Amino acid sequence: MAVDLDTAKSRLLERRRALRELEAGRGEERQAVELDQTKVGRLSRMDALQRQAMAQETERRRRIDLQKIEAALARIESGDYGYCLSCGQEIGVKRLTFDPALPTCIDCARG
Repeated sequence: MAVDLDTAKSRLLERRRALRELEAGRGEERQAVELDQTKVGRLSRMDALQRQAMAQETERRRRIDLQKIEAALARIESGDYGYCLSCGQEIGVKRLTFDPALPTCIDCARG
């Protein structure tokens, strides 16, 4: 059974759109934390620093996901989609159904 390219592309485009929407709405979380003790207490600053670090990590993961999606879309356009980037074998349909941006087969992902 072959991968349905139209479905895969549609899912990838939807994920990309959703990630970009999230990215657009998170600007205030990435701003620098106020360190002036006269304005903000120590625990409030620690909480703000933790929220900022979490937002930065979320943003980093979002960028990685967007890169994976863009790479998968490029593979669809080039005709290489569905083949493992490591060994060249077909990636299982179930694996691509689970995540259409995956670039490797299960064997190469384990190794």
